[in-house]
Amino acid sequence: MAFSTIKDSITFHPLGDAAIVIQAGADIREDIHERVKQLFSCIEQHPFDGYVEAVQAFTNVTVFYEPYTVYQSAQLQQRDMSPYEWVKDYIEKLLEDKWQEGIQSNRRTVDIPVCYGGELGPDLEEVACINDLTPEEVVRIHTAGTYLVYMIGFAPGFPFLGGLSEKIAAPRRETPRMSIPKGSVGIAGKQTGVYPISTPGGWQLIGQTPLPLFRPDDESPSLLKAGDEVRFVQMSEKEFFSMKEAER
Repeated sequence: MAFSTIKDSITFHPLGDAAIVIQAGADIREDIHERVKQLFSCIEQHPFDGYVEAVQAFTNVTVFYEPYTVYQSAQLQQRDMSPYEWVKDYIEKLLEDKWQEGIQSNRRTVDIPVCYGGELGPDLEEVACINDLTPEEVVRIHTAGTYLVYMIGFAPGFPFLGGLSEKIAAPRRETPRMSIPKGSVGIAGKQTGVYPISTPGGWQLIGQTPLPLFRPDDESPSLLKAGDEVRFVQMSEKEFFSMKEAER
């Protein structure tokens, strides 16, 4: 899709004095996600003096920058412009010129093994009850889906996954847990996700994976990134503990 056809739907606004938010839409949809990835890719490939980083979210990209570096580099004292105005102008022109460079259409698919129910998935029966299903049916539906990683956030490496079947959607718990085990697979509303580290949380826990999603010593600490696809594969409790021991 040419940038000219979506230009009017992209808006900009400042976030403090050192960041700009580029809004690509209002809804959590796959086409908006693709637009966000395009924005992110374009900016990452063509940074400016003073650029710090770009962060993807569901419907926007936030670009962080060093105001004083931008001010000096762009000689703004001679242009009567603020760093924000210059960065906004730069990004607008960049998108006009480079939008077609785009991102690669091929998506990486990551299989995540999960042991469902029991102590590893204490809310599986609750999710089944909410949806008038058996626990086995919840597992079957959950493993049948392919899920899109919309963003990484909340905790290091935590993937917010879209594509959950409405048949197994469930509200967050009324009382969040103070500590959720690393690797727990949960459901909240129409989303599913995996807790990469132990943290408080209110998602309904249906299982657990022994696969580390956050590896702080690696060059790329997060196993998943926005744009990946995830498939959940059921494993036995014996396989779970065997793999967990091997990961240690």
